[in-house]
Amino acid sequence: MKKKIGITFIALLLILVGAGVYILLQNRFDIVEQSIEIPTPQGKLTGTLALPKHVSGNLGLVLFIHGDGPIDASHNDGYKPLWERLASQGYASLSLNKRGIHGSAGNWLDQSMDDRVEEARQALAWARALPMIDDKRIGVWGASQAGWVIPKLAGKEQLAFTILVSPAINWLSQGEYNTRQQMAKDGFSADEISKQVAYEQQIIALLKKSTSYDEYVKFAHKEDVMSRERWTFASKNFLSDATADLHSFKSPVLLLLGEDDVNVDVKETEQVYRKEIPPSLLTVTVFPDTEHSMLSTKTADSNWRALLISLFVPRMITVSGYMDHIEHFLKALP
Repeated sequence: MKKKIGITFIALLLILVGAGVYILLQNRFDIVEQSIEIPTPQGKLTGTLALPKHVSGNLGLVLFIHGDGPIDASHNDGYKPLWERLASQGYASLSLNKRGIHGSAGNWLDQSMDDRVEEARQALAWARALPMIDDKRIGVWGASQAGWVIPKLAGKEQLAFTILVSPAINWLSQGEYNTRQQMAKDGFSADEISKQVAYEQQIIALLKKSTSYDEYVKFAHKEDVMSRERWTFASKNFLSDATADLHSFKSPVLLLLGEDDVNVDVKETEQVYRKEIPPSLLTVTVFPDTEHSMLSTKTADSNWRALLISLFVPRMITVSGYMDHIEHFLKALP
């Protein structure tokens, strides 16, 4: 009996060690990551420059612009499979830690969308000074909230290309859409959804009147109170709308959307982009069975499935075809 237990223990140990080695190998990407610092008048920005391991000639560069939240440069390693794919096509990737994250000075919740545009411009200026970067092949990738940053940026900087993932058009309509879709998905009744939407409209009315945080707290539902910092962030940005800024694009734009996105009304986004951007510049792909983060819906709805994929096959965490479309788009650039 003891012998069988010992053999079983050894077998389990070998399986665990093997799994650990496999995970390490799968999460080793064919890139060189360099920690960087960019001095700015608002304090230093920290981040990562991801380069091909074997550099041959000048490189293009993709500046990553994050969505909402306290996001670090690699988005908890979620960007690395794409960094690797971009490196294989001769592109470096530059991504910053948001302000207040991993040494970047300040607090990202203090920023307006215009502040984020200025931050992106500072990063682009830094990148253009790098001797290995071809300044005619610098573009941007951005997700979600970056959809209010990048169109403004395109009006101020010469971009070779833009890749946008799940951008919204209007802050307020996007918020209501998200509330309705998420609550319906979670099984709430139509009456419950209507009551929540009406409550959120009252919060918007407070924002429009520049209500103080203390007055907001008196009104808000106790289980749903924003932090003071988040209230400040919302106050600065709740009127954001990308429509007028979409005219700024003068180079190719790749718009990637998920059919099952509950955060953003992808039909509205596609319609407005097609209306405001010349067809000669715009490429649109809508992935079926895909949600906001370019994960398959079944992966996004299962934390365990997402964890296992990210550990054992991280290059397959995004929906099939996502990185292929980006590669084909870059190869077709003039």
